[in-house]
Amino acid sequence: MTKIIMKNPIVEMDGDEMTRILWQNIKDTLLQPFVELNTFYFDLGLPNRDATDDAVTMEAARAAMEVGVSVKCATITPNAARMSEYNLKEMYKSPNATIRAHMDGTVFRAPIMIKRIPAAVRSWEGPITIARHAYGDIYKAVEAIVPKGATANLVVRDQDGGTQEYPVHDFAKGGGVVLGMHNTDASIDSFARACFEYALSTGQDLWFATKDTISKVYDDRFLQAFAAMFEAEYKDKFAAAGIEYFYTLIDDAVSRVIRSKGNFIWACKNYDGDVMSDMVATAFGSLSMMSSVLVSPSGAMEFEAAHGTVTRHYYRYLKGETPSTNPVATIFAWSGALRRRGELDDQDELMKFADLLERATTETIEGGIMTGDLAGIATGNGIRSVNTQEFLEAIAARMRG
Repeated sequence: MTKIIMKNPIVEMDGDEMTRILWQNIKDTLLQPFVELNTFYFDLGLPNRDATDDAVTMEAARAAMEVGVSVKCATITPNAARMSEYNLKEMYKSPNATIRAHMDGTVFRAPIMIKRIPAAVRSWEGPITIARHAYGDIYKAVEAIVPKGATANLVVRDQDGGTQEYPVHDFAKGGGVVLGMHNTDASIDSFARACFEYALSTGQDLWFATKDTISKVYDDRFLQAFAAMFEAEYKDKFAAAGIEYFYTLIDDAVSRVIRSKGNFIWACKNYDGDVMSDMVATAFGSLSMMSSVLVSPSGAMEFEAAHGTVTRHYYRYLKGETPSTNPVATIFAWSGALRRRGELDDQDELMKFADLLERATTETIEGGIMTGDLAGIATGNGIRSVNTQEFLEAIAARMRG
């Protein structure tokens, strides 16, 4: 193949641990032999975030919005143990949360379906795409430890200085904790619009689920925003497309999902989407077999793997072992970003390369060559479990024909 020259750049965000190793191996084996990569590179590995006081994360987020297409490696969100391990200055926030808040986007996560990897739920015949609101809620919450004898109140002060105060709890009998979270009407509307547009573009039904019976103000705000926008702008479009939108409680949605045939989009608030996307991914085979794209209202897109940094494999790698880590979700993050870049630049050869990369990846698995996590659940004969580099080389061989 003649090397493809990218017309315009994408933003590249490097990451941590085993996925950082995968990142470079994918570039060396599957991308750079075929494409002259044109990227604005940001190192979001934890050591560099610490060295820059995490300024690099916001720089990457701004670049992602300006350039319009970005691809991100998995990164560590440090806890107390990580602070000690990496000798950090502070317990930095999640890079994903920072980037998602800046882009005010919606995350769409869909399983990468392979015939040899049957879904754990027998009735699922097609993919279930999780549409996760990616702003606010618990991810931008304010938390505090409350001592015995204190009281907690929610105070809202308007622009004219007027206040409304809502009692939260009287901790007279003992201390505890308190949490305050928020969202914005603009972000909720952006979330709803992104979901309706995505449903139309894919021709799939859209479900939205929350818990307005318990959260009669906060969650109801989401419910009313979706309902109003659907009635005003999308009801006729959905009817013409032959697809359906409906709302149900989150617990009812869970029971419906398990008995469904799939082939729909499930819109969830931030935390719900975080949890349910992992459940859906695992039920379809593996967290490493799920694509993920963050879509901003401006049209900017960030592609990433839905899983973490695969810490256990990284520690084995540091001991000199050769882990069989599944790189499929990271491969699809790169293919998604390259395809989007090609769409924006009207560069057919780049879009065709993205298609080739994905097809070669799935055909390699269908042909029986796969990493250990898939070999344990795959069906059929002729299955060969290989390490990560052997898997990448098998994909490259298929790409070369």
